Amino acid sequence: MNTENQVRQILEDIEQAMRDDKLWHATPPEPEAFESKEPFSVDTLSAEQWLQWVLIPRMYALLEADAALPTRFAITPYFEVAMPEAIRLLTQLQRLDDLLNIED
Repeated sequence: MNTENQVRQILEDIEQAMRDDKLWHATPPEPEAFESKEPFSVDTLSAEQWLQWVLIPRMYALLEADAALPTRFAITPYFEVAMPEAIRLLTQLQRLDDLLNIED
């Protein structure tokens, strides 16, 4: 399986883990919440909101555009602090980190 298909599968697995743990939101945050200048929008979005409404859509947009995927990628440490109880989600996020951290 190529990298792009692996990323798609992991994104689907992340969504499923979020749904299983009742972390998936039916409605998006207010538009102003997306204007944050802070990493992970920590001042305006919860960790799961940022994941659902920012990272996942951006990753799919990169895939759809056949754009380069990030090669230095580490989101799991933030989620280990923000959501230490979300073990299934952390496992999937680590898979994404591992796949996209490509050494030169």
